Amino acid sequence: MTFATLGLIEPLLRALETLGYQTPTPVQAQAIPAVLAGRDLMAAAQTGTGKTAGFALPLLQLLTMEGPKVAANSARALILCPTRELAEQVHASVAEYAQHLPLTTYAVYGGVSINPQMMKLRKGVDILVATPGRLIDLFRQNALKLNQLQTLVLDEADRMLDLGFSEELANIYRMLPKKRQTLLFSATFSDDIRLLAGQMLNDPLSIEVSPRNVAANTVKQWVVPVDKKRKAELFVHLMRKGRWKQVLVFAKTRNGVDALVDKLQGLGINADGIHGDKPQATRQRALDRFKASEVQILVATDVAARGLDIEDLPLVVNFDLPIVAEDYIHRIGRTGRAGNTGEAISLVCADEVNMLSAIEMLTRQTLTRKMEPDFEPEHRVPDTDASGQVVKKPKKPKKPKTSGGGGKRNLGKWVDSGEVAPAEPSIKPVRKVPVFNTGPRKRK
Repeated sequence: MTFATLGLIEPLLRALETLGYQTPTPVQAQAIPAVLAGRDLMAAAQTGTGKTAGFALPLLQLLTMEGPKVAANSARALILCPTRELAEQVHASVAEYAQHLPLTTYAVYGGVSINPQMMKLRKGVDILVATPGRLIDLFRQNALKLNQLQTLVLDEADRMLDLGFSEELANIYRMLPKKRQTLLFSATFSDDIRLLAGQMLNDPLSIEVSPRNVAANTVKQWVVPVDKKRKAELFVHLMRKGRWKQVLVFAKTRNGVDALVDKLQGLGINADGIHGDKPQATRQRALDRFKASEVQILVATDVAARGLDIEDLPLVVNFDLPIVAEDYIHRIGRTGRAGNTGEAISLVCADEVNMLSAIEMLTRQTLTRKMEPDFEPEHRVPDTDASGQVVKKPKKPKKPKTSGGGGKRNLGKWVDSGEVAPAEPSIKPVRKVPVFNTGPRKRK
């Protein structure tokens, strides 16, 4: 099968040839004809399988062949993304595919001045890539009208709900014309997203080109148990032992990112970090330097877990496990892309065992554990398996009480300020799914 057999027009085929695209991936082979036929679509595929081209190529063709010229302050197609980085990544891909077409594209997101974005939208754009918050800001300031919209694409909708965009999605839905095409693309589809799709899509075609919520088989994964206080020490040890050249590291918090970067830089290691508190220009500069191999270690929160395409990235390290298990799939999907192989190492301490169990249950596999000599944890990480069970160590029989005052007093669950309290059972945060008006709407 070739892209030509999928019915794509010559300018798109020429762009794909320039980019080195030879044959469609499975998700592209199924999605492109469906989108060209005007169907609403819900497509699930592993990261790195070409989902962006799966919706962008047919969308560009439809806009080229159909519809009037875009009006001022308007957009003919809207692609929603959960993060600024993903919005930039998607827009860059769309612009490359559209290089031989008479269409305009633009990306808008927060963290930068809104005024240049308002100026750019005055002439209208054919395809607008946006984060939900900035899109609503532009709409409320009358800088953007959506009455000409033909197609809505939700890229990584599950992440938008995780980030608390449910209310924004509901508001955006009310702004849109009833007559439109809607496409949902993601690597993972939770039950919440399937409910959302049922409310937003009209008789959608469902595509799942890989088992649901399964990590890419091109990525070799394993876990290294370690005490929390020795994670940074272990990371440096593994980096020097393995002579790592380029590593994307995920930490749970913004403070965690900054602390690890400071430690690495203090050891003379070329490291940088990105998270939500950093200005967008700083984040983009750090990412560009990492892609150009000017930075050896890039430490990030989950703002970098979705959509970032880093060519031939060999290794991802989970310094902390993600709170939401689905994010593990997206994190390790930054490596092993486009048929390449990669590795994903997770440094896991005792109070992350419930997160580890949730990941193994979601991915339906028990991750191999490798003890690193001299870093064996004092606080044992309980055994887990793909059933979601945490195998607790059998309790030792209680010693008989002795008379006298020499015994220890029961002080209850008192924890010293220097200690870590035992982890509570992990409960996945409840995500509010927006409820939309599901009344009948016209189709094309």
